[in-house]
Amino acid sequence: METMEIDQEVAKRLLVEGCTFVCTGVPEGTQFGIDMKSWTVGEKFKGVKMIPPGLHFIYINATNEHNDYAPRIGFIHNFKPKEMLVKKWDSEKEDISDEVVSDEEVARFKYNLKELDKFLGVYPYDVYKRWTKLTNELKDEVVSRLTPKCGKLRSALELTASDPGDARPKQRRSLSRYTTQEEREEQLLPHLQATPGTAFRYSRFPDRSHPEGASPAEITRHSMDKTYTLDGMIRAHCNKPEDLIGELQFSFVCFVIGWSLESFEQWRQLVSLLCSCEAAVERRHTLYARFLEALEAQLDEVPEDFLVDIVASNNVVYRSLKDLFRTINSSDKIDGRLQSKAERFRGRLTQKFQWDFGGLDCEDDEDAPVVVTL
Repeated sequence: METMEIDQEVAKRLLVEGCTFVCTGVPEGTQFGIDMKSWTVGEKFKGVKMIPPGLHFIYINATNEHNDYAPRIGFIHNFKPKEMLVKKWDSEKEDISDEVVSDEEVARFKYNLKELDKFLGVYPYDVYKRWTKLTNELKDEVVSRLTPKCGKLRSALELTASDPGDARPKQRRSLSRYTTQEEREEQLLPHLQATPGTAFRYSRFPDRSHPEGASPAEITRHSMDKTYTLDGMIRAHCNKPEDLIGELQFSFVCFVIGWSLESFEQWRQLVSLLCSCEAAVERRHTLYARFLEALEAQLDEVPEDFLVDIVASNNVVYRSLKDLFRTINSSDKIDGRLQSKAERFRGRLTQKFQWDFGGLDCEDDEDAPVVVTL
């Protein structure tokens, strides 16, 4: 880890209150990261010191003799002041070991901290403010609810055949001479699903976006204004509405830092939903103020490599935000502070991405009703 300058007062406080992460047995050449910085470690690496108390994302990528990196593995941990967290590296599985380190062993590391100090890198405090902006709505209970039961966040989903014993014979009997070669190959493959305990536990979007027995007019209304869906998800999955913003932040960091495409899809759907709720915007001012703050911090951190995937592909984020800004701009029930926040955010997006939010009073051509001449 490179050396860096840090404010002396901050350094003094972190020496007293700062936390320590120790990971023994990490091979030289492994990629190790915490929050928004990562390094290729040397042979003497044993962890990180002077970690500010609070939530932190720790992750590791194993490597082979050809310097090819394995999928990223990590976890989010809420460090208490002065806490020392000790993990071991499982060289056989190339994974963070599931072995629970005893209190006695942790006490020995604390006792020998002066000798251990030279093997510990300093927390990259220059990224701390950016990290806290990305996670300020993320609480312990939300992290616990969304993290896989195994406790680890993986960039690549672990898959196993759901019924390897008889899947192939059953599929073969269903093939016919009219089946294409591509369909034959697909049907002959075993059905794969996430290994139990390894999948993210994200809030599920309901299959139906309207109440049971709704009239055609009500179905149309709930399809255009998804407040019914949003309210249902908050009731089903959240202790309080702001937990949904916590999930938005969790899914974002698990994508951008943890490299999880599954997390990107959840983040994209949450952004789209929150931008499509006209009635909710008018009565949930606090929720939407926090949503705009969280999304602004996230789009500030979009790496160039991911720019196409996040903001340009089908213009998902742009089109969603255009709908939200149109709602805020046209309603007389919106709080003035929320309107000001949205206007400032809109200006920053135009400056950074050259997005055009003009003509919010007009419907997009794609969204306008189709007029049929009989």
